[in-house]
Amino acid sequence: MTEAGRGIRLNDQQRLAWLRLIRSDRVGPATFRDLLNHYGTAAAALEALPELSRRGGAIRGLRIAAREDAEAEIAALSRLGGRLVAIGEPGYPAHLRTIDAPPPLLSVFGPEEIAARPAVAIVGARNASLAGRKMARKIAEGLGEAGLVVVSGLARGIDAAAHEAATETGTIAVLAGGLDHIYPPENEPLLQAIVASGGAAVTEMPLGWSPRARDFPRRNRLISGISLAVVVVEAAKRSGSLHTARFAAEQGRDVFAVPGSPLDPRAEGCNHLIREGATLTVGADDVIEGIAPLLGRPPAPPPQLEDADTPMATRPEEPDDTARARIIEALGPTPTSVDEIIRETGVAPAAVQLVLLELDLAGRLERHGGGAVSLA
Repeated sequence: MTEAGRGIRLNDQQRLAWLRLIRSDRVGPATFRDLLNHYGTAAAALEALPELSRRGGAIRGLRIAAREDAEAEIAALSRLGGRLVAIGEPGYPAHLRTIDAPPPLLSVFGPEEIAARPAVAIVGARNASLAGRKMARKIAEGLGEAGLVVVSGLARGIDAAAHEAATETGTIAVLAGGLDHIYPPENEPLLQAIVASGGAAVTEMPLGWSPRARDFPRRNRLISGISLAVVVVEAAKRSGSLHTARFAAEQGRDVFAVPGSPLDPRAEGCNHLIREGATLTVGADDVIEGIAPLLGRPPAPPPQLEDADTPMATRPEEPDDTARARIIEALGPTPTSVDEIIRETGVAPAAVQLVLLELDLAGRLERHGGGAVSLA
């Protein structure tokens, strides 16, 4: 299944098991990774879920995604012209693989090739001014002429202007809902034009999923994760675009901001970013110059995440009650790094990870950035 130098290719049964696992209750990207690394295959992890949840102290049983539901999602996605792409497969954005807890599966419209090209995100206000939309188009056109893919969130205003300007040179729309629930609906023709011109649409959400307010920060995290840099054009003080910039900084991406009048509330966020250290930009050349050292440099290797063809022959030894009690005692409401838990308890790393999985699947653990955890 592994092709030397080219990542992985899941077979149909592995892809089905991956989909069932990530669609099961309480299995997010970080939990998915730990389950796969511990059990070797998604199929083996699925079998282990009920017992893990019980040992973690779950009050109610864990809902595991049904095989027929996963098969129906794959079939419906195929009928729409989309496909599921697993982390490490061709078509999965190379830089997205390197963020903390990347999505194990993406639903994708569009060709594999665009995911391998270097990308820059352009984001900003939905209620953008004419000048702001003009600036977004200008920057997007310049980036496209330089061979860069433009990434944005298909929202009204700045996002739409950036996508429109980069449709012919390559753009990726990151969605907060399923591929069959385009938001806002009036931008569906724009998305069709993007895909028809060789661009792409990606989401980590299932088909049928209507985006909710809390889904947009997840989308913004992917926008910055796919990109080498984020350019913010008009953003109010509490704009979602500032969340994208924050995610970019956490992910080690460069942040650029277009300055604006202090009298315009839509410029307040950009001016704040510049004061905090973002690079002031008035055109694509500023961005291209800023990321020049990154171009041509391969992304860092992603965290190991591979579904073996068969389950592991031997499992790490299960922690005894004393070890389990020490791990739980070390946890509290304050986020603590897993490395610190291992160091302070003296319990083997594999045993610590297993107990954290149990608590996570029982709904008793919260995960935080940088690999920290706390009791819910």
